[in-house]
Amino acid sequence: MSRQHDPESATERTTTNARTGAGGAVVAGRADEPPVETREIRALADAAGYDVRDEVTQVRAEDPGTYFGAGKVDELADRVAATGASLVAVDGELTPRQTTDLREALPEGTEVFDRYRLVLAIFADQATTRRAQLQVELARLQYDLPRLRERSDVGGLNKRVEKGTPIDGVMNRIADLERKLADLPSPAEQHRAERREQGFDLVTFAGYTNAGKSTLLHRLADDLEFGAAHESADKTEDRRERDGPHPDAATETATVADRLFETLETTTRRATIDGRPVLCTDTVGFVADLPHWLVESFSETLSDAAAADAVVLVADASDPPAELREKVRVALDVFDAQGVDEGRVVTALNKVDLLDDAALAERREAVADLAPEPIPVSVREGTNLDRVLAAVADRLPTERAELTLPNCDDAMGVVSRAYDRTTVEFVEYGPETVELVVRGHPSVVQRLRADAGKVSGQ
Repeated sequence: MSRQHDPESATERTTTNARTGAGGAVVAGRADEPPVETREIRALADAAGYDVRDEVTQVRAEDPGTYFGAGKVDELADRVAATGASLVAVDGELTPRQTTDLREALPEGTEVFDRYRLVLAIFADQATTRRAQLQVELARLQYDLPRLRERSDVGGLNKRVEKGTPIDGVMNRIADLERKLADLPSPAEQHRAERREQGFDLVTFAGYTNAGKSTLLHRLADDLEFGAAHESADKTEDRRERDGPHPDAATETATVADRLFETLETTTRRATIDGRPVLCTDTVGFVADLPHWLVESFSETLSDAAAADAVVLVADASDPPAELREKVRVALDVFDAQGVDEGRVVTALNKVDLLDDAALAERREAVADLAPEPIPVSVREGTNLDRVLAAVADRLPTERAELTLPNCDDAMGVVSRAYDRTTVEFVEYGPETVELVVRGHPSVVQRLRADAGKVSGQ
C-alpha cells in the first residue's frame, strides 16, 4: 500500500532535523540541457542543518510521474541506502504526485523535499517572533493549497482545519492569518520612525544570496555594535519579552560566510555617507526561482526596502549574463511591488575582479535596459565603492537651512543636535547670535527650524 504524503507532518519532521542538525541528505538535480547546477540546493540543505553526503544529477526531460527517469530513481535509492541519508532534496518544484511516487521508490522513511519545501522548513526553523511564525505558517498554507486542490487524498491536513472541507479550512486559515498579520503592530516600523527622529537616513542592501551584501556592509559600517545596546538592560529585557529581538539588534557582525539564511532577521549597522549618519540594513538574500509570495513571507525585509531612502541592489556579476539579467529583473519587480520607485535604486555589479573587460561589458549590456547605470564594483578589493557611496548620497533626500539663533545655552543644544543629525556646512558664533547652515533629511531639518524658532521666541 502506498504511504500517504503528509505535507504538514513532513515539514515538521524536516524542521526538527534542521533544529537538531541531525540527518544526512542526498541532493538531486535535473536539467533539460547540461550543465546541471547543484551549488544552491546543496547550500539550502546545509542551511537546513543537513549533512550533504552525495548528489545525483540527470540531463533529460522531466518525468511526469517521478520527476527523474526510472533508472535514475533506482540510482537515487541506492545512494540513499549507501549513505544512510534521511532526506532527498530535489532542486526543482515537485507536484504532489511526483513527491508521493518518488518517496515510494526510496528506502522506507526517506523524506523528499523540493526546493520550496526545503526553504519553508528553514524559515520555520528560524522564526522566533510571533510575526515571523505567522508569516511562515501563512507561507506553508499558501504553498500547500494549490497542491491540495490537485489531490484526492489530503492526508494530515485534515488535522489542522476546522469543520467543513479541508480546502475551505485552509482558505479560512489563510484569511485569518492575513488579518492577524495586518492587525499585528510592526516593531520595525516603530523603530524606523525612532531612527528618523534621531536624524538617520535609511539605506537598504538587497539582492540574491552570496552576491556580497554582507561584505559590502562590513566595508561601509562605522559602528558594528549599533542597535539594542543603546537601551538600558531592563528596558531591553522587557522589550525582548514583548516584541522579540530588536529589528536593529546587532549581537554579531554581519556574516560574510557562503551560507544561505544565516538568520531571517535583518542586520542593521551605522555608517556615514557624505557626512550624514546612515543606518544600513543588510536584508535576507533572495533565492533563485522562489515565487514572490514566498520571498515576502520571511520577515520585514521588503518593508525595510520600501521605507528606505535608497536601496542598493547588489548583483553577482560572475553569474552568466542571462542569469544575471533574470535576477536583476526579479529583484526590481519585487521592489516595484513594494512601492520602491526605480529612482531610489542603485545597482552594483559585484565581483568584477573575476571578469575580464569583455565579460564585464557583456554583463553590463545584459542589464542595460533594466538598470541603465549599473556600477561595476569589487567589494572584496574595494573597487568603485566611492561611486556606490556617491550614488547613494545623490538619492538621500536633502534639505538645506540657514538658521540664526540667539547666543545662549538653548541655542547650543540646537547646534549640538544639528551636528548629531545633519551635515553642518557652516557655523559662526557671534557675540549676540549664532549663524548655522545645515543640510540633511527634510524631516530633521524641519525639526531644527522649529527648535530654532522656539529658542528665538518666534
